[in-house]
Amino acid sequence: MSKRSLLCLCGGMLCLGMTIGAGLLSLPWANSVLAIEQLAAVDSDSVAPASLSSLHQGSAWLAKISNTITPSVVHIQSKRKAANRSQVEETGSGVIMASAKTPGIFVVTNRHVIDGAELDAIDISLHDGRVLQPERVWSDRATDIAILKVTADNLAPAKWGDSNRLEIGHLVIAAGSPFGLSRSVTLGIISAKGRRSLKLGAGSEVLNQDFLQTDAAINPGNSGGPLIDMNGRVIGINTAIASQGGGNEGIGFSIPSNLAQRVMEQLLETGTVRRAYLGVRLDPSFDAKGARRLRLDRVQGTRVVEVYGASPASRANLQVDDVVLTFDGLDVQDESHLINLVSLTPVGKAIRLTVWRDGKKIQLSVTLAERNDREATSEAPADEDNELGTPVRQMGLVVRPLDEDLAEQAGHAVSTNGLLILDVEDDGPLSEELEAFDVLEAIGRHRVTTVNDLQSALDEAEGRPNVLLKVRSKSDDGRLRIVVWRR
Repeated sequence: MSKRSLLCLCGGMLCLGMTIGAGLLSLPWANSVLAIEQLAAVDSDSVAPASLSSLHQGSAWLAKISNTITPSVVHIQSKRKAANRSQVEETGSGVIMASAKTPGIFVVTNRHVIDGAELDAIDISLHDGRVLQPERVWSDRATDIAILKVTADNLAPAKWGDSNRLEIGHLVIAAGSPFGLSRSVTLGIISAKGRRSLKLGAGSEVLNQDFLQTDAAINPGNSGGPLIDMNGRVIGINTAIASQGGGNEGIGFSIPSNLAQRVMEQLLETGTVRRAYLGVRLDPSFDAKGARRLRLDRVQGTRVVEVYGASPASRANLQVDDVVLTFDGLDVQDESHLINLVSLTPVGKAIRLTVWRDGKKIQLSVTLAERNDREATSEAPADEDNELGTPVRQMGLVVRPLDEDLAEQAGHAVSTNGLLILDVEDDGPLSEELEAFDVLEAIGRHRVTTVNDLQSALDEAEGRPNVLLKVRSKSDDGRLRIVVWRR
């Protein structure tokens, strides 16, 4: 490298450092330049050029945040038995938190990090080398959140931040144990908000998606670790990455803190997460042609294709071909956005809807009810072929209509028909009889190839103590077997 090129490179790095430092100083949390300068413990024997002071100050602030959060971040390793009786190990991260309502100390992580593991098969490694086992575990499949109760001296809970106040471009730090390397931190920004309808891998059942996107490096092992803002507060739980090679490519996803905190508090208070429902079926293919037919000037909101009887939507006089434009003051972007907004709204809350009907906007008020087993599939797009599967709560299953591609991947003949089982709830009523990738072909004498078929069959079997299921299992070389579901 020539001398001139070297000088240009150094000058560029200096400008970049000054820009980052100046940006850090201009953020709302940095109210006092003096306070940050006090954090910049520069060796008194060294003389830093004045032009580098902003870089040093910003660097010192990031170091302060990292040192503050590190005692709250844990490494998690769990072991579970697979269907073939082999042992599966899972590693991830977590963050120590306290509840606003429930006494005790808890670790927040992803459900998939500890799914299927017994309490004594979950090791929680603290920053000081101690290893704990949880006393109790709560989890929520729809958000991939798990809460582990722990007891030990000198635990350092982190504090929740407000994810609603985040803006695209805000600096964030991801903390955790990528590839088992504990006490690792990476720096990035919020790249996007409200990421939904993501394909998170085979068998994933994260239905309530409202992810923050960040370019802070997130790798395998970071799952469940915290995303930290420049106040040192937890504003997300790192959950997934978009990657072609399995490692960081600058696109990571985190569960917003406001959602994670709400799920945590409900799990600790009631053991479950109450989810509201509206009682409509929505159009996943609402496009420009459909918008023009309804005299909209562009595609916006989501179109209603069915209103269920005796539902909050029917009581609010929502109608077929209504386009829901806003929900509680928020612009509705598409059908999955409305599904998330409804599901994450407190049960019983009165909501104002702006609806497009007959060429004009009208205002409706709807009071959301609690979703029950029968309504488990009501709040969904019209297309049943949901990539993430459909929860069937009374059976403790997540199912999806089987097609030739899925049949081949799951080890079945391409001619197999039925509902592919994507997940079996650990403590559900069928946990001993069924496993993931089994195919449910019939309930009693009724063949089931769609979720509607399944719901009709369940309605007919209502009240019966024993229900016969016809199941095709990969583990039985594709042979049909009869399972008795004792309700």
